[in-house]
Amino acid sequence: MTPDRFFTLMLLLKSRDAVTTQELASALGVSLRTITRDLNWLRDAGLPVTAHRGRLGGVAMLPGSGLDLTRLTPGERDHLSLTGLDEKQRAELNASVESRRALSKIVATHPRRVHELLPLTDVVHVDSRPWRQARACGTTPASLIGAVRRGRRLRIEYDSPRESCPRDLVVDPYGLFAKAGIWYLVADRARVPRMYRLERITTWKEVDQPRRIRESQTLATVAAALIDQWEHNHAIEVSATIDQAQIERAQRIFGLRLVPDDHEDSATGRKVTIRFLHLEDVRALLPFGSAITVHGPTEARAHLRDLATSLAHHYAPSPTS
Repeated sequence: MTPDRFFTLMLLLKSRDAVTTQELASALGVSLRTITRDLNWLRDAGLPVTAHRGRLGGVAMLPGSGLDLTRLTPGERDHLSLTGLDEKQRAELNASVESRRALSKIVATHPRRVHELLPLTDVVHVDSRPWRQARACGTTPASLIGAVRRGRRLRIEYDSPRESCPRDLVVDPYGLFAKAGIWYLVADRARVPRMYRLERITTWKEVDQPRRIRESQTLATVAAALIDQWEHNHAIEVSATIDQAQIERAQRIFGLRLVPDDHEDSATGRKVTIRFLHLEDVRALLPFGSAITVHGPTEARAHLRDLATSLAHHYAPSPTS
């Protein structure tokens, strides 16, 4: 169920004593099967929705539920449709205060009976930030969200780790995307979708042109396609053995790109395959030191040897005069 349909359905149920499923379907422009599925979803979610058969029957919201959507402003409804964000991420979007105000309007405060369960918000707290995350620099979500919502092209200066200096890019933004505590700008560049970490966007400004995104594509579809590409597409497969003590750490870092070989396991190490988008990406193995032994391909071993040699040379003792 889309957020907009959820709010419209709740408003219809709150504004009438009883309404038939046919009336709900007509008002929302969906089929009877969709309305039935939506109502079942509301009941499964614990909302006080009831249905009665007969000439005077219909679907209704139980009285005294405390739910009140009629007092929401359009902006508050918009903020409540942002699902999956924790309190820190809402604050980063400057959405925290308005979201709390909207929620307080929906659920009126009333004394809790002894036998009632505690509210989920009292017993569940979500923090999606990675452990030991450094304070982000660069562009903040709150500073960029206004420009993105105006639907304009953006000129950004992006400091990519693969480039020697920041690049000047013109992009067509779909929106902002939060993944594992990191914010990204999802945008097309020359009709090709990309994700840009906000902390690497050093400067940006709006271009006096509307964005030119691809037809039938949305922020959600583009982000999902990019994630799938990142997790499954690869240019090189590295065969390696990882010490048992480092297996969990490697799985946490490489995720789905690490594929264990269940038939090649010993007390000291596990045989794995790690997929990388580029040969240069094998440098991510360096922090493991000798805990990872790369068997192939040859170019991966050669590149790691070159990187390690360069690192050793960088830290070699200065010759005495």
